[in-house]
Amino acid sequence: MEDNSDISISNNKTPPAKPMTYSSNKPKRHHTRVADILSTFFVIVAALALALLLITFVFQSYQVDGPSMQNTLQNNDRLIVWKVPRTIARITGHAYVPNRGDIIVFNESGLAVYGQANTKQLVKRVIGLPGDRVVIKNGSIMIYNKQHTNGFDPDTTLPYGKAHPLPYTEGTIDLTLGKNQIYVCGDNRTDSLDSRAFGPVNVNQIIGKLVIRIYPFNTIEAF
Repeated sequence: MEDNSDISISNNKTPPAKPMTYSSNKPKRHHTRVADILSTFFVIVAALALALLLITFVFQSYQVDGPSMQNTLQNNDRLIVWKVPRTIARITGHAYVPNRGDIIVFNESGLAVYGQANTKQLVKRVIGLPGDRVVIKNGSIMIYNKQHTNGFDPDTTLPYGKAHPLPYTEGTIDLTLGKNQIYVCGDNRTDSLDSRAFGPVNVNQIIGKLVIRIYPFNTIEAF
């Protein structure tokens, strides 16, 4: 007997699985690496710019070359030179005039005639100030001005001379300094190229004043 019952077919097919997707972090890592490089670059540039500003306007390290400032300074001493007063003077349009007895670093040109490099940065002591009459005679220096009409010897009356007695000052000089001129000498008067040879120094040539010797470590000293 034929079975005419309906046959129902159940479709149990499962829907196809969704394809798996993967997220890649490579672009993010690349961007992060670039950002790190740029950040490092800007930090280095900023540090260099800050260092340049400090060296130009605030302070700078110098090394003594030669015996002209003995016995106060020795060859190869490492110094810190303070530039702030000169920087302020230039900003305000005024001349920077150091104190008598200060040790300064300044630019000097025309030195080729003395067997030196034509332009050098020299370290010397300020002896005469603008308006002073400077007289060198019989081995000593005398300064004449409105405050000292009878003259005085800075090498024997100021603290630097008492701390480091200075040798015989060679030369015969009698000159009056101009408005923006100073007179400088090395402490080692018998072996110093200074104003006795190349004349007065204009205050615009000054780089800064010595504030501290930082090397050798056993001779650290503030000035």
